[in-house]
Amino acid sequence: MLAEFLREPRIAYFTMEVALRDEIPTYAGGLGILAGDTVRSAADLDVPLVAVSLVSRAGYFRQEIDARGRQVERDDSWDPKQFARPSQAKIALHIEGREVWVRSWLYVVEGLRGHRIPVLLLDTDLQENREDDRRITHYLYGGDEANRLKQEMVLGIGGVRMLHALGFDTRQYHLNEGHSALLALELLRWFVRSRQEVGSGSAYDVPRVRQLCNFTTHTPIEAGHDQFSYDLVERVMGDLVGLGELKALAGEQRLNMTRLALNLSEYVNGVSTRHAEISRSSFPGFRIHAVVNGVHAGTWTSPDFVRLYDQSLPAWRHEPELLGRIVDLIPDEALWDAHANAKRALIERVKSLSGIELKLEVPILAFARRMTAYKRPDLLFSDLERLKRIARVLPFQVVIAGKAHPHDEPGKQLIETIIGHGRELAGVIPVAYLPNYGMRMALELVSGADVWLNTPLRPLEASGTSGMKAAFNGVPSLSILDGWWSEGCIEGVTGWAIGNNASSAEDGDAASLYDKLEAVVLPLYRSGVHAWAPLMRGAIGKNAAYFNSHRMMRRYAIEAYIR
Repeated sequence: MLAEFLREPRIAYFTMEVALRDEIPTYAGGLGILAGDTVRSAADLDVPLVAVSLVSRAGYFRQEIDARGRQVERDDSWDPKQFARPSQAKIALHIEGREVWVRSWLYVVEGLRGHRIPVLLLDTDLQENREDDRRITHYLYGGDEANRLKQEMVLGIGGVRMLHALGFDTRQYHLNEGHSALLALELLRWFVRSRQEVGSGSAYDVPRVRQLCNFTTHTPIEAGHDQFSYDLVERVMGDLVGLGELKALAGEQRLNMTRLALNLSEYVNGVSTRHAEISRSSFPGFRIHAVVNGVHAGTWTSPDFVRLYDQSLPAWRHEPELLGRIVDLIPDEALWDAHANAKRALIERVKSLSGIELKLEVPILAFARRMTAYKRPDLLFSDLERLKRIARVLPFQVVIAGKAHPHDEPGKQLIETIIGHGRELAGVIPVAYLPNYGMRMALELVSGADVWLNTPLRPLEASGTSGMKAAFNGVPSLSILDGWWSEGCIEGVTGWAIGNNASSAEDGDAASLYDKLEAVVLPLYRSGVHAWAPLMRGAIGKNAAYFNSHRMMRRYAIEAYIR
């Protein structure tokens, strides 16, 4: 089975998490979803990719909400044998001075025209390893700082060695966030050995490694850039490369994985125009391009909209930009009927999970993403009395979903607070919090909602992709002008802006949100299908047609991979 993937050189796409399907919990949030969409688009477009990630046997976690509204984390284990095949090859790493063995599982993604992309999921749960080493790849982002470094060793160093052991001819490496930056150190070591064999000395060939590596950074938040003390690095990694060389590449005080990736990658990009600008100011001296994220058309379009688009132009899934040409030909009633079917499905899902009964004729505002302070999921509830006054005249419903990281206590408190606000609003505004947000639920939300809400603290949203998914289903966004929405918002055409574009203008965001709801969004919805349909067309024709992963992958292929 592996032989078909060894016939041509490939781009190795390294990512700590990847969303392959709802039943495989090898992802935590937007980064993994983006990685999965990247692989799916590569399969559709016949891009010769091989993805490398961790098996994460115990998943990220399965979220439950207790009677008080508190998040409870449960194991979300899966059996790789159900979906993947084990490879015969095994490789070894030296971790804390001992050998740790790694094998891989092969999962295959098939594209629209039958092109197949291999995904290697690295696994340390082998009999040869100590019990604690067998658990290195169990929990996605699990354990303490030392275990996190071990996971990044398995991904970066182990991933490169596994590709070699399996016989892949790798033409380039794409680092999806800094978690995989250690792969560049392994390449430095590998080229030292290669040069010694031909008598060329032992200097690290930094220029050659840079030519092989591309790096996508996804966050402007300091906590999002992994850093490790050199005491920990020496204890866990040993002398993979000389400490002096490592400090020159990764920072004098601590090993900064982002700085390491920047110094060892020829092509670097942020994930929106605004994010690239912020990254250039955070890391002066580096040339950082902008490739705006996108989402996979076939994955994030509801079945009714798929049928609607297929009737007009079946090629839209291969060329999503064609949606801009066909959307004006779709009658208002057809758009609304497709959306209404998705909305009914969401209403049924909400009732089954929460017991709350929503109404088809009342607009649904949806907010779903990682629950953490900078996302401000509680902004909508800043003034409950005003919210009630609006709803008594212009009724609306709210559906919320999202997980907080197990160590993010403020994020978990936000979930409890929001659920408490929902109880206070009962009888005036139905508020449903859906547990265990995942791929299936995400599709139900982005297609069944009437308005997609996003309220991050500027300028901390690097991109965001949930609103892009909503756009494929004719759902306009009501969002802060940050990340992708700075480029996707055409006021009154694709949705609406909350506040203004000033990086520090947060004091009036809640008031702006309420003003837009009361004066613009809800009255327009109440005006009926013929008033609302132009918004749906704007979301589809202006945003879905552009903010898709096929356009993103073509940008990577032309600008990063072919050079």
